[in-house]
Amino acid sequence: MKITKILWAAAGFVLTGIGAVGAVVPMLPCVVFLLGAAFCFARSSQKLNDWFIGTNLYKKNLESYVKGRGMTRKTKIVIMISVTLTMSIGFVMMHQVPVGRIILAIVWAFHILYFSFRVKTIKE
Repeated sequence: MKITKILWAAAGFVLTGIGAVGAVVPMLPCVVFLLGAAFCFARSSQKLNDWFIGTNLYKKNLESYVKGRGMTRKTKIVIMISVTLTMSIGFVMMHQVPVGRIILAIVWAFHILYFSFRVKTIKE
């Protein structure tokens, strides 16, 4: 049981680090990694979860989404562009795997539809 919590905490720190880099680097999405970090810290310990929720990184990028208020237009656009670019690399590399391309295109389409119509847009 204790090993599992340590692994969750380690994964949370790795995802937080990638998310922090993503907050600065325009091509790397930060919200996806920070959501993963929040999930991992919630599984690891209450103390780490409370720490993560108290960070400026969480408050700036995730708090409004987690509370159900939505995301800013800028955040939504950055997420959609970065995922589109990342998935397009996979799409190009799968030139001999048509089924993989179809699945990737369907996942991409649902991603765009979800962020366009299901996630509320809030003012900054």
